[in-house]
Amino acid sequence: MAKAVQNFPTTRVLLDSLAGRPTLRRLCGWEHATEIPSESTFSRAFGEFATGELLQTIHAAMIRTHRGQRLVGHVSRDATKIEGREKPAKKEKAAPTEATAPKKRGRRRKDDPKPPEPPKRLALQPTRTLEENLADLPRQCAVGCKTNSKGHKQWWIGYKFHMDTIDGDIPVSAILTSASLHDSQVAIPLAQMTAQRITNLYDLMDAAYDAQPIHAFSRALNHVPIIDHSPRGGEEKREMDPARAVRFHERTASERVNSTLLDNYGGRFVRVRGAVKVMTHLMCGLVAIAATQWFHLLE
Repeated sequence: MAKAVQNFPTTRVLLDSLAGRPTLRRLCGWEHATEIPSESTFSRAFGEFATGELLQTIHAAMIRTHRGQRLVGHVSRDATKIEGREKPAKKEKAAPTEATAPKKRGRRRKDDPKPPEPPKRLALQPTRTLEENLADLPRQCAVGCKTNSKGHKQWWIGYKFHMDTIDGDIPVSAILTSASLHDSQVAIPLAQMTAQRITNLYDLMDAAYDAQPIHAFSRALNHVPIIDHSPRGGEEKREMDPARAVRFHERTASERVNSTLLDNYGGRFVRVRGAVKVMTHLMCGLVAIAATQWFHLLE
């Protein structure tokens, strides 16, 4: 946690600071510099925390305790890129099915019906549990591409960190996936996770989440989806009515939390490898952000 709060790039920098800063050392539980564990001990402890998902458990308990009994206005949903220090996993070729088998040459016979297309992930997610949806999401390191606010494409190797943020810039849910996964594929699992922790009224999302299953699932939770329109097939972009447009401005909360995590809480210093450890590294920063925002609300 000290490493995330101080935005230290490596564990070695943390150990040097613990040795030379008595106040920080005492906050971490060691009176004397000779009591500080070795770097390898830190690494083993971090591995145990990651395997047991300790930080995810702490964060969920914080949200349920401090926000679970209160009605929340807006949930802002967004994802941010996380650059990793590992090679992207090789794509495994899917086993051929009847729908994906090589087509025979010539025109299809009238008595030979076309095989049905397999259902897409977005169509299946509303019928699944949160655990089933999480197990279906890819989490290996991959190559990602995202269009920035100026319309330019940005490529990176690593992961995507998907978050739900409520009013007050407090992150309430988070899921880590491969960088290649589209943002919309995580909207329903995030909504399921958030619904287990808080009760909110509005779901705010950008145009990447403009899909009928996402709209329908939000309404099924008794929420009001406010999602920017994504024009398809040459259609003109539909503008929001004034009342919805004002509420949609609250979605900047997710962008602020994303930038805060990257710039101030270790999001740009991911030195660990593997989705399990990367998630724990990022959750340290997310827990710190949530605690900091609650403290500001109490002032």
